[in-house]
Amino acid sequence: MTGNAIFDYTLIGVFIAAILSVLVLIFADAPYGRHQTDGWGPKINTRLGWILMESPASLVFLYFYVTGPNATNLACLVLFCMWQLHYFHRSFIYPFQIKVKPGSKTTLLVILLGATYCGVNGFLNGSYISTYGNHLNDAWLSDPRLYIGIALFGFGYFLNKKSDQILRDLRKDSTEGYKIPYGWGYRFVSMPNYLGEIITWVGFSIAAWSLAGVSFVVFTMANLVPRAVANHKWYQETFTDYPKDRKAVFPYIL
Repeated sequence: MTGNAIFDYTLIGVFIAAILSVLVLIFADAPYGRHQTDGWGPKINTRLGWILMESPASLVFLYFYVTGPNATNLACLVLFCMWQLHYFHRSFIYPFQIKVKPGSKTTLLVILLGATYCGVNGFLNGSYISTYGNHLNDAWLSDPRLYIGIALFGFGYFLNKKSDQILRDLRKDSTEGYKIPYGWGYRFVSMPNYLGEIITWVGFSIAAWSLAGVSFVVFTMANLVPRAVANHKWYQETFTDYPKDRKAVFPYIL
């Protein structure tokens, strides 16, 4: 812990929120994408919703990073680039890559909840790296944890982006609905994009060696694992020829 009450209690709050998220998602599917239903309040344009939901992670992180005393440390800059590599793309590029139906809308409540967490997450990790991570100095550049973390981050990042590309290509020039994806991570699990994101942030948390990073991994898994299980069940119920040896998110396990 850092001794800063706002930071420390916010960090504890994220772990508590992760537990609550698991409990909620066990009994109810998040109302968006293939599980979107009416009755959850107003909706907004899907692309705009993605930008509003994801951009606080990039922008809030940026603010708290550049205002910290260690912003020019090389080890910190490496972590800054890792974070923004994912979130700048996720906030300002990915929303224009996804294929959505004309007039597609997303539940505003989901966007607001997601944006709130992304802002909190950006605050915790941006602040920690640039202000509280005193071990992130020149000596950290020779620590194997940094390079193990970078390697895992790179693998997870590639898996996430490759899986998303397969989904986009699957629906390219097609007016049909959902199809069964194949290849790469889809050989083993229904949601390799989720698995890639989990691995990405495990790598980041190791490279940063921080509880803020761990909180991100825990919260990510608390949200993505139940959703992966729900999507896996949906695929099995929707397609009679769905591969029976596929797991939901963790190969050979779940």
